[in-house]
Amino acid sequence: MDTLREAEHAGIRWLQELGAWLAPPLEALTLLGSQGVLIALMVTVFWCVHAGLGARLFVAVVASAVLNNLLKSVLYGPRPYWYDPRITGYAQHGSFGMPSGHSQAAVVAYGYLAAHARRRWVPWAAVAVVAVVAFSRVYLGVHYFSDVVVGLLVGGALLWLVLRYEERALAWWLSLDATRWVPLLLAASLVPCAAATVWQTVVRGSWAVPAGEWIGAVPADPAGHSLLGLYTTSGALLGGALGLTLLYRRGWYSAAGTLTARAARLALGVSVVVLVLAVERVLFRDLGAFPSALVSFAVYGAVAFWATFGAPEMFVRAGLALRPERPPTARSDRPAR
Repeated sequence: MDTLREAEHAGIRWLQELGAWLAPPLEALTLLGSQGVLIALMVTVFWCVHAGLGARLFVAVVASAVLNNLLKSVLYGPRPYWYDPRITGYAQHGSFGMPSGHSQAAVVAYGYLAAHARRRWVPWAAVAVVAVVAFSRVYLGVHYFSDVVVGLLVGGALLWLVLRYEERALAWWLSLDATRWVPLLLAASLVPCAAATVWQTVVRGSWAVPAGEWIGAVPADPAGHSLLGLYTTSGALLGGALGLTLLYRRGWYSAAGTLTARAARLALGVSVVVLVLAVERVLFRDLGAFPSALVSFAVYGAVAFWATFGAPEMFVRAGLALRPERPPTARSDRPAR
């Protein structure tokens, strides 16, 4: 393992020796795989382009994020600049690094959109975006080559599973009554959090940063930060899936409309999200690691519920969107190709 680690360190240092001029453009391009950009992408598609495509994209990306943060919370993989002070960390991250979340998310998000695109050049553009994001994570010193490879493989496997089984899974989910889908949804969002919490507090409760090995800029509590990411994404999965399911049972809604109506939806929807997150930062910024994770679970669950149920219902009531003539089925909510 030490030989592999040193080889990866040498490779990252070689890339960074190509010149610091690469850092600014790669710092911008790496955002294409970031949580903020992907959230903006998902809500734009769901609220303003095609509700069915946006809903499916949301479930795929957020489920991928839950798995990624679960793996981070149990694998305890360092980031290169934590381990080797000769590597510059152009971005600072508090969570563990294995696997690369940006790379995994880029594969799932852009791969899913490319699979439903009408134009032939879109898949090639998606491949280019994924490649740039993956390269940027290594050059910026925030991931090892192995982190990125594992992230790409996990993302690719998830994307294949989604594209292969989403029709059957969605038809099955819509056939369930509340006494069945509610417990399943709670389990899907709570079990990963419980498992990672037990792992960190019981199995690896005595773990500490290897002071003699990790001699770079190590954050204060990487385990706590990783757990925070897991609780955040699990809360979003719970709130979002709950909202989408209830919206379907209320008759769904259509993202069609004039450009003015679509822009108004986006502005109104985002304003509520920004307000909720601003209040969270003001009221809960001084909490400890575990209380902060619980708050993030609740807050991001509420934000996702707003995005998937509250906002669409408000759009319909305000006359900014219409309900379709009938609720979509598993196949009918897919965009025409």
